Amino acid sequence: MCGIVGLLLKKPALRPRLGEFMVPMLVGMTERGPDSSGMAVFSESVAESQRKLSLYCADPGFDWPHLEGALLELLGDATTFETKANHCIVTTGAATAVTSPVGTRGGQASVREWLAKHYPTLHVLSVGRSIDLYKDIGLPAEVADRYGFARMSGTHLVGHTRMATESAVTPENAHPYTAGEDWCLVHNGSLANPGSLRRKLEKLGEQFESDCDTEGACRYLHWRLSSGDSLETALDHAFSDFDGFFTFLMGTRDKLALVRDPFACKPAVVAETDDFVAIASEFRSLAHLPGIKHASVFEPKPAEVYAWAVQ
Repeated sequence: MCGIVGLLLKKPALRPRLGEFMVPMLVGMTERGPDSSGMAVFSESVAESQRKLSLYCADPGFDWPHLEGALLELLGDATTFETKANHCIVTTGAATAVTSPVGTRGGQASVREWLAKHYPTLHVLSVGRSIDLYKDIGLPAEVADRYGFARMSGTHLVGHTRMATESAVTPENAHPYTAGEDWCLVHNGSLANPGSLRRKLEKLGEQFESDCDTEGACRYLHWRLSSGDSLETALDHAFSDFDGFFTFLMGTRDKLALVRDPFACKPAVVAETDDFVAIASEFRSLAHLPGIKHASVFEPKPAEVYAWAVQ
């Protein structure tokens, strides 16, 4: 059992309060997920020539200033750093260096490959022009306070609280999961065939970083989307290929999308007003939102994709 939350703010004047609205939503899902929690925040995109990387290190003594110096030498002065606890958001003007080779003392390597070689304890949680991602073990209120969730701004977000059932309680197994750029997924439910999905996808070039069943779903959908499928088509295939129960909430640079399995075994509720679209596993996480009494509230139908775009 886990808790999912999502919020898209339609009016720009409300976007500085995105985190303020979200924290009670996340904390409201504590009983559904006390082990770990996380959030992906989407804000105005940086320039086409830039990329943001969300980095995490479990070691509380990690030398972030040393990493900053090394990355400035590698990527140049157009690189900035925002460190919060054991996470760091790196924004670089060398967009192609994130996945394409750049010159290093050891030859040619992408930034991700360079980080894996020189800082093996670091994890790249997300890459993109608009996404910042934080996730960690602990109660939702503790994680929210640790990273200052209430002070975050943006257009929309995806959040999750986890009660571990299929894998260990670790930051790597916390949600959201990402693949590609500016795309993330959270999951309430469980898949019975993550091993077969993983073996299939690894043969196709997908690389896994955890043993959580949700990562299999995330990388499956990324593979489908990268192959040219629309989200609706990718999910149609997932209904056939996934063995289990799920409610998925997904975020992209300009959209939130929600889908439940064909039996709608896992709960979800949506509330929409002229100001926002809010999503949660239970209504209690929506009850504090302004204007909720006048919202259109409904339970999503099974096997139907719901999507809302940033205006």
